[in-house]
Amino acid sequence: MPAFRQVGEKQLPNPVLCMAWSPKRDLIALANTTGELLLHRLASFQRVWSLPPSEYTGKEITALAWRPDGKILAFSLGDTKQVVLCGVEKAEILHVFPMQHPVTCMHWMEVTEESSVLSAFYSSEDESKLFLPKLPTLPKSYSTTSKIFSEEKSDEIMNLMGEVRLNVLVLGGDSGFVELFAYGMYKIATLSGVSGSCRSLSLSSDLKSLSVISEVRSAGGDPQICYVQLDTRLLSDCLPEVTRMARKFTHISTLLQYLHLSLTCMCEAWEDILMQMDLRLTKFVQEKNTSTQVQDEFLELLLWGQSSPELQALLMNQLTVKGLKKLGHSIESSYSSIQKLVISHLQSGSEALLYHLSEVKGMSLWKQKFEPLGLDAAAIDGAITAVGSFSLKASELLQVIDKSTKNFKAFFRWLYVAMLRMCEEHVPPELNKMTQKDIAFVADFLSEHFSENEELFDRKGKYFNVERVGQYLKDEDEDLVSPPNTKGNQWLKFLQESTHLKESPLLFPSFPQKSLHFVKRMMESVIEECLQKPAEVIGKSVTQAVFLPLYTVPESSEKTPRLFELPSLWNDKKSKMHHVVFCMPESSPGKLYLLRRGTDPHRLVPNSVLSIDLRHQVDGEAAARPSCLYSCLDARFYDDEMLTVVLRGDGEREESVLAQLPLASALSCQAEFQLEPNLRLDQQSGAIPCQELVLGNQWRELENMKAQFVAVNGIRKVACVLSANLRHIRVFEMDVEDEDDEGAESQNASADQDGLDATMASEGRGEEAKEDGGERGGDAFRKTEEQLESEEAL
Repeated sequence: MPAFRQVGEKQLPNPVLCMAWSPKRDLIALANTTGELLLHRLASFQRVWSLPPSEYTGKEITALAWRPDGKILAFSLGDTKQVVLCGVEKAEILHVFPMQHPVTCMHWMEVTEESSVLSAFYSSEDESKLFLPKLPTLPKSYSTTSKIFSEEKSDEIMNLMGEVRLNVLVLGGDSGFVELFAYGMYKIATLSGVSGSCRSLSLSSDLKSLSVISEVRSAGGDPQICYVQLDTRLLSDCLPEVTRMARKFTHISTLLQYLHLSLTCMCEAWEDILMQMDLRLTKFVQEKNTSTQVQDEFLELLLWGQSSPELQALLMNQLTVKGLKKLGHSIESSYSSIQKLVISHLQSGSEALLYHLSEVKGMSLWKQKFEPLGLDAAAIDGAITAVGSFSLKASELLQVIDKSTKNFKAFFRWLYVAMLRMCEEHVPPELNKMTQKDIAFVADFLSEHFSENEELFDRKGKYFNVERVGQYLKDEDEDLVSPPNTKGNQWLKFLQESTHLKESPLLFPSFPQKSLHFVKRMMESVIEECLQKPAEVIGKSVTQAVFLPLYTVPESSEKTPRLFELPSLWNDKKSKMHHVVFCMPESSPGKLYLLRRGTDPHRLVPNSVLSIDLRHQVDGEAAARPSCLYSCLDARFYDDEMLTVVLRGDGEREESVLAQLPLASALSCQAEFQLEPNLRLDQQSGAIPCQELVLGNQWRELENMKAQFVAVNGIRKVACVLSANLRHIRVFEMDVEDEDDEGAESQNASADQDGLDATMASEGRGEEAKEDGGERGGDAFRKTEEQLESEEAL
């Protein structure tokens, strides 16, 4: 009976490039060559959801990583140089950030170190909720033009940080660049100096070191695979401070994302129909034959009730009574929506941003703790000032909206009555009453908004700027066409005349000539510069502790997908060790090698390099059969004490074998290996201590499958085997306790698989077919159980 239970099998339409098991649930994420991201369940390999490629995010997935709590999936795109954070529950893209270089590998780890300082911080971290109101949810009617965000994303965005305990997303790519992102959002370190391009990464759970597998190319020679260990002691020594700083800066990053979405909602609430009045008046100026100003034409209509034939044609034929009513309703509706968003979202988000930046300012003044991490009080002061300017600009927009709403209401009411009289239609009595004060109000509005502007026509192709709100929402560097009139403002006059307050750092600059979008971009750039300083300081503190060339790679293997290639890295949290497992197919095809380094780079580790001889007689029942030389195709750490490997025999059938290799016997080797620092490891392979390994019953032959790669999760006790053509997948449960139950479960698995295949064939009834397949599998399992019980009774 095979040692592992097969629970699913699938032939996929597109080759798989990446696969990764969820750390918390029986879910596996796959990325294929089309750029599609798939999530499958362990049971019968049922598909939970798929995320198709998009032009905005990209179509070339290069790496995958799960957040340690299993709620967020990160993946990188090579064609757009972006990293995407995707919510697992609903397959929603929650955050996207650009990279300078394409990412080739990633690793997401959680810090396991404990201290009294950290425990106190974990319990008090949410005290900001005592002082700040909960940010309101974005409106449901938000149908996005940002192409990746849909309804009600604000809650998910604010929950992006997850648990308070620090977790770090490590990204590596070509040219040896490595970046560390706290909580997957805030960059806490930018590392340089790694030779070659990164192929695999592993940051130790105590933050003392980072292991990197790099590929170094030399002119005229084959690429070399090297092991690099970087000393990240500053992160470990300042762990409580790093956690506090990273948590605050991640709050700030999520709030910037929230403000960005709020401003996008405001832009969508502003409609192009609001520009109709400006464009119609410009067309009227270009077509009219008289030399009178448009302003004069409207004033004549206001004072005498008479209009020129040209103006009457404009009002009755182009604008029309019905169009005027529609325009009035659109302006009122849009202005009301924008006003609500400014009050409830922009101002609330700005207040929260000021709160968190002020707390970071307090941290930066504790120089003994936070100055080594690069916190600069002056830079944070600049960020606080920028947020204050943004709040002032939002308040200015509120005043413009309020004034424009009153002006348009009065103007449209008068114009509506005038057009009804032109049509000789009945004017409602409530609209017919117009006082001298109303006439003066409309006259002031006409004189201010209806004057022809030649400079504006050269810039925007129109002579008028009657609608004043839209200019604040334009993402342009140009000055406002119609900035607010500050004549008679007593406060501004007082500031200009005061020599002490004029340049006071306590007052936020208002930038009256700039749009809200411009001030927001300026605020984002200042905060980004403030956030980058610690990343640069921490990055410069990282030093290279170990550089060990392992072996060369023949050019013929360049076609193999990078993410499946050995070496494989593992961090043993209990013994605080880095493990590297790899093969040397050119010099020692029948051996598997294990390199061990302490997470503390200065710690000496006995038996640092070992090899495992794969010459083993797997079929124990056929004693007369000679030993078979197996070569290792892939190897992954199942847990701290076990390796899961895919082997291929050298016989006629070249059978593939899935096996579990316990490491205890190999690590018990007493022979010590003396490493020659001037030679590659493959040039010293003959001197590496070798241990023979007996598999026992922890193996299974993979019939009818040319297996090549494996992905495992020792916590969930599952493995996924991928064929050499990258399309054929088998899923196994690795720890089988009862062989009798195995037969029943195999029937269950096959029944589920039949149901799943039927599901994929019929669209529209997918979930029902899956449930039916599960019920049929459950019935088969129950019947088999009853049969076994009756046999035992007999």
